[in-house]
This record gives sequence, C-alpha cells and structure tokens, in this order.
Amino acid sequence: MNTSCGANLELSRCIAASPVCHFKSSIFEPRSCVPKLQDFSKKLLPLCKDINARSNRERSIPFSVTCSASQVDTAADEPSSLTYKDAGVDIDAGSELVKRIAKMAPGIGGFGGLFPLGDSYLVAGTDGVGTKLKLAFETGIHDTIGIDLVAMSVNDIVTSGAKPLFFLDYFATSRLDVDLAEKVIKGIVDGCQQSDCALLGGETAEMPDFYAEGEYDLSGFAVGIVKKDSVIDGKNIKVGDVLIGLPSSGVHSNGFSLVRRVLKQSGLSLKDQLPGESITLGEALIAPTVIYVKQVLDIISKGGVKGIAHITGGGFTDNIPRVFPKGLGALIYEGSWTIPPVFKWIQESGRIEDAEMMRTFNMGVGMVLVVSPEAADRILMEVEKTSIAYRIGEVVKGDGVSYS
Repeated sequence: MNTSCGANLELSRCIAASPVCHFKSSIFEPRSCVPKLQDFSKKLLPLCKDINARSNRERSIPFSVTCSASQVDTAADEPSSLTYKDAGVDIDAGSELVKRIAKMAPGIGGFGGLFPLGDSYLVAGTDGVGTKLKLAFETGIHDTIGIDLVAMSVNDIVTSGAKPLFFLDYFATSRLDVDLAEKVIKGIVDGCQQSDCALLGGETAEMPDFYAEGEYDLSGFAVGIVKKDSVIDGKNIKVGDVLIGLPSSGVHSNGFSLVRRVLKQSGLSLKDQLPGESITLGEALIAPTVIYVKQVLDIISKGGVKGIAHITGGGFTDNIPRVFPKGLGALIYEGSWTIPPVFKWIQESGRIEDAEMMRTFNMGVGMVLVVSPEAADRILMEVEKTSIAYRIGEVVKGDGVSYS
C-alpha cells in the first residue's frame, strides 16, 4: 500500500495549528475557534442573508440511523418528470432498512441517539454530505463543504435540545493533497465555531486507487449533552400546536443526486447564471448548510418548544412526522414562507411534481419547531428581531403531512 506518512503529518500540523483543536495526551481542552475563512467567494457566505432579505419582498408560496445514497445514473432517455429514484436514490428502500435495523437495535429512528449519563443524556449523530461533494470537485470550492459536514450532525442532535460538545471527522482520498485537505478542514473548523463545539480529532485515510484523482469523501460525528428533564422529544405535542419554520440557505446537503440529474437535463453548467438571479448555479447550489444550533438553543431556553424536526433527506413529508406522537399529523399552510429561486429552477427544469419536491428538498425551511400556541407569537416576534421565521402550519389529527 502506497500511502504518504509525510503528507498526513503535514495535514496534522495544519489542523493542530488551528485554535479550535488542542490536544494534550488523551485530554482535550477546547479553545476559541478558528479565524473566518479567507479563500471563499464573497458572494456565497451572504447568500442566506440575501435570500432572507428577498423573502420580505417576495413572500410566496435512543441511537440514530441516517440513510443516504450517492449514485449517478446516466440514462440516455430522461423521464418527462424526474424523481429522486430516477436519480438513483430510493427513499423507500432507506426507510425499509431502518425498519429492519430497528428489529436488531430497538429504539432507533430519532435524529440523534441518546445515551444516559447521570442526570443527563449524551446525544450523538453522524452524517456525510452526499454527492454535494461532486459540486465541490467541479467548482473547486472546498472551503465550505466542511461547514455542511458539521451542520448535518449538529443540527440533528440539537433537535433533542442537546448542546454540541465535540465533533470528529473522517477524510478519505486516494492521494493526499495537503493544500486541498487543509481547505476542507478549515470549513469543518468554521462549522465547529458556528455551533460552539470543539473539533476533538479525526481520521485521514489515504487509499490508493479507491477514489478518482482529486476526489475525496467525508463523514462526521457529533456528540452533545442535555439534561434528562430538558429533552425535547415531542411526547407532549397535541392538536393545535404551531409549526414554526426557520429558513434554509438553499438546498443544504440533501437531494444532490437529483439536482445533478436536473442540471444535466437542463443543458446548463454550474458557471451559468441561476435564471433571474445575480449568482451562478454553482454558487447557489454550493451555499453552505445553515447551522441552527445557537438560534435553536436560545429559543428552547425561553420555553414553549415541544418538538423539532431537521428537514433533510425526505423533506417535509418524512421528517416532520418523526417528532409527532402516533395519531397526529401536520397541516402546512401553502404560501406561508418564501421558496428560494433555486428550488423553482430545479422543479421547472426537471419537471418535478410538487409531492416529489416536498419529499426530497427542504424547500426553503431547514428546521421546523413545534411550539405551543401560547409561545408561538412570542417566539416569532423574538426571532424576527434579528432573523426570519415563518408560521408554516399546525398539528392536526391524522397521519403524515397535508397542505392547504
């Protein structure tokens, strides 16, 4: 096996030099996180703010298992109406696997896994960024994919009310390019800063012939903590409770197998402008996932939050019902939030049906809070002092998600 110990050592020095990482024997001492990224296009980081600003003008319409797929099919004849399954991702198969695993490990299915520790629970989550990596390879933008990696795990564990403590990463490639890997790690460190957790360590794997030249894969692991009497578990949700949506920055880190199929079918490239907008398709699609940790923990601290759903793969359709007691469903108010232009382009270019869009993408809402009616107005008013939040629906009798 032809691995480069020297390259790994150099990368370790780069990571260790960051103030977010501090190792001393087996004890970690988290310090203040790294400086802001330097290389990233100035257009991208303000994207979420741009979308939020436009929304005021264009209002319209305990162990966890996460299943994802990263498969690229190249069919000669594209279907008239694309689906996620056409792009190689079968959500139903993923759900079936979770059911089978549940028979072997009862208790799975939440956004994060809970492990009892004294009067608290440790809450753990793991995830990757799927085929969004392909966009990083094609655009050459590697400094923010690490933010996505952190976001996917810490956003999951905060749904239980847990404060993230630390994060670990896994970076695998055929030949280690230290400069490229350092950019990726800088993004991870920035994500840890945004979520106020320590980058405790990780693994760099160099596996010749396993990945294409210049490509790599990522996975991440986050652990947080919450007092047992403060766990957000959805058990007290009832009919009439209010659904509050927090805006996304765009596609986040799910649905990219379908996005890439749509891009191919459209005949456009990542360098082309997003129709009607001032940014390119590549910039709109690579925009980093919003990390909701600090905002959500602040909202929780003021009371009234009963359940939280992180809107990832499965969209509204599969994720919101995960936090409900049996016999309850969600009624979503159509037109109650702003749908970012990138989703409108995806749907029109791929001729994708509404139901498929709602089951694949976040559609502009990355986190949904289920709150009591008494707390809803207060939460909305407080959030809107500094950001944007939407009253997107309510809890009703029944199952699943309906729209009106």
